[in-house]
Amino acid sequence: MKDEESLTPGPSVTASELNLTSNVEARIKNPLTGIPRHQLLRNVEIFAKEHGLSEEIPVLSKGAILAQSPADFETLDVLDDRDREIIRYEIAHKWSHPWTLYMTVIICSIGAATQGWDQTGSNSANLAFPTEFSIPINAGAPNAAHNSWIVGVVNAAPYMASAVCGCWLSDPLNNYFGRRGTIFITALILTATPIASGFTHSWQTLFVVRLILGIGMGVKASTVPMYAAENSPANIRGALVMGWQLWTAFGIFIGFAANVIVENTGKIAWRLQLGSAFIPAVPLAMFIFLCPESPRWLMKKNRYVDAYRSLLRIRHTPLQAGRDLYYIHVHLIEESKIARGTNYFVRFSELFTIPRVRRATLAAHTVMIAQQMCGINIIAFYSSTVFSEAGYTDRQALFASLGFGAVNFLFGFPALFTIDTFGRRSLLLFTFPHMAWTLLAAGLCFLINPDAGTVRIGAIAFFIFLYAAFYSPGEGPVPSCYSAEVFPLAQREQGMAFAVTIGLSWASVLSITFPRMLVALSPTGAFSFYAGLNVVAFIMIFFLLPETKQRTLEELDQIFSVPTHIFAKYQLTKALPYFVKRWIFFCRNARLEPLYKVEIEKKESCLYEE
Repeated sequence: MKDEESLTPGPSVTASELNLTSNVEARIKNPLTGIPRHQLLRNVEIFAKEHGLSEEIPVLSKGAILAQSPADFETLDVLDDRDREIIRYEIAHKWSHPWTLYMTVIICSIGAATQGWDQTGSNSANLAFPTEFSIPINAGAPNAAHNSWIVGVVNAAPYMASAVCGCWLSDPLNNYFGRRGTIFITALILTATPIASGFTHSWQTLFVVRLILGIGMGVKASTVPMYAAENSPANIRGALVMGWQLWTAFGIFIGFAANVIVENTGKIAWRLQLGSAFIPAVPLAMFIFLCPESPRWLMKKNRYVDAYRSLLRIRHTPLQAGRDLYYIHVHLIEESKIARGTNYFVRFSELFTIPRVRRATLAAHTVMIAQQMCGINIIAFYSSTVFSEAGYTDRQALFASLGFGAVNFLFGFPALFTIDTFGRRSLLLFTFPHMAWTLLAAGLCFLINPDAGTVRIGAIAFFIFLYAAFYSPGEGPVPSCYSAEVFPLAQREQGMAFAVTIGLSWASVLSITFPRMLVALSPTGAFSFYAGLNVVAFIMIFFLLPETKQRTLEELDQIFSVPTHIFAKYQLTKALPYFVKRWIFFCRNARLEPLYKVEIEKKESCLYEE
C-alpha cells in the first residue's frame, strides 16, 4: 500500500468545481513530506523532551524517518536488516498483531451482546408480559389497539433513552473517564437494569427501568466501535470494528436460546427472558481494564508516555510503536489548525458547519437510518409475534426465532473477509435489493390460506431466514464500522454520538409503530412497506455513501473533501453506465473513469492507522 494517496479530481471533475483549496481538511496528507532529515530529527528530539520520552529518542527518530518515507523502507540508511524484516512482515501478514489488540476488540465487543440479548428478551417477553400487566394486544382483546401502543413504547424505551440522552453523554464521559472507563460505567448499568426489569410489577415500572437501560446502551454503542477503530490498522479496521455487530448478532442468537431454555418455567419465564440480558455485561466489566487505553485519547490528554506504552502493547516492536506515535502526533498538530470548538455545543455545530465533517455526518446518517429502513428490527424486536401471526404456537415461535438468530449470527462471518476487500459500500449495494424482494416475499406468504398449514408457515420462515442471510454481511456490520471511522478525531465523539442517535431513535420509532402496523395493515402490508423502504435506502446509499475500505483515517479527510453533489453526479453519469455496460451487457472493454486519481508508489508501503 502506498504511503500517501494524493487524491485529486478525475478528468470529469474540475478543481474549480471541487474548490478544494477552500477546504483545509483536503490538504491534510503526510505532514512529514518534504522536511529535511536534520530538521526532522531535531523536531523528534524536541517532541521527545517535551513529552517525557527522551530515552526513546533513537527509536522515535527511526520511526519518524520511516513514517516520512514508508515506501522507501528498503533503502533507508537508518534501518538495519532486522528493521526491514519487521516492515516486510507487517506488509505480508496483515492479520499478524499482538494478542492484546485482538483481546481488546473481543472484550469491548462482548458488550454488544447485551444489546442483542435485550432485543430478544423483550421479543419473547412480548408474548407474556402484556397479559400479566393487563395490556393484552392479541386479536379480539379489549383495547388491543390502545394496548399495542403501550407495548411498543415499553419495547422502544431503551432506544428512546439512548437517542435523547445516552448517546450524547458519551462525549463528556469519554472526556473525563476515557474509552475504558466509559465502557466500564456502561457495563455496570447494563448489569443492573436487566436484573431490575425482571422484578417489575407494572408496565410503568418496566418502562422506567428500560429507559435507564437505554442510557447505558447509548453510551456503549457510541464508544465501543470508536475505541476499536482507534486501535485498529487500516487494512483490517473494518473486520475488527465489525466485531460490534457480530457480537450483537451473537447476543440475539444466545438470547433466543435462553428464551427457549426458560420457556417452561411458568409465569416467571418472561422475567427470566428480560433479566438474563445482564450476563454478557459481567465479563465486560471484569476485563475491560485489562485492555490498553486508546493511544489517541491519551495523546489528546497530553499523556504521551502512556500512549507510547499502549502502542507497545498493540504493536509487535518499538519501531512500529514509535513510528505510529509520531505519525499520529503530527496529524493531531495538523488537525489542530482546523478551527474547532472548545465546548460541547460548538463541537456539535461543527458536524454541520465544517464541509468535510458535514459530508461525513451525512454519510453516517444515511447508513444508520438505512439500517432501520431495511426492517431488520421488525424481526429482531417482534419475530415471536410475527411467527405467532403466521400460525405458530408460542413454543414454535420461540424456536423459529432461534433459527432467525442463528442465521443472523452465522451469515455475519462472511463480512469479516469481504468488508475490507469487497468494501462497505459494495456490500450494501449488493445486499439491499435482495433484502427488498425477500421481505416482500415473506409478506406475501401471509396471504397463503391458513389451512395450508406447514406450507404457509414454512414459506414465511424460509423468506425471513433468507432475508436475514442477506442482512447480516451487509447492513448488519457496516453502519457502526462506517460511522466510527469517517469523522476526524476532533469531532469523533460527537459524530459517533449523532450517528448512533439516528439509528436508535429510528429503532424506537419502529418499535413503537410496528405493533400498530400489524393491526392496521396486517403482516403483508407491514412487510411490503419495509420492502419499499429497502429500495429507497438503496438509492440513498448509491448517491450519498463514499467507499472507505483500506483507507487510513487521514486519507478519509481527502475522500470527504469531494462535495456531495459532485459525488452523486459521478455515480449517476459514470458509475451507473459502467455497471450497465459491464454487468448487464457484459462489455469486457468497459472502463470506469475514476473520481479520484491515485498516485501509486512503485513500492508497497505499510498501512498506518488514523
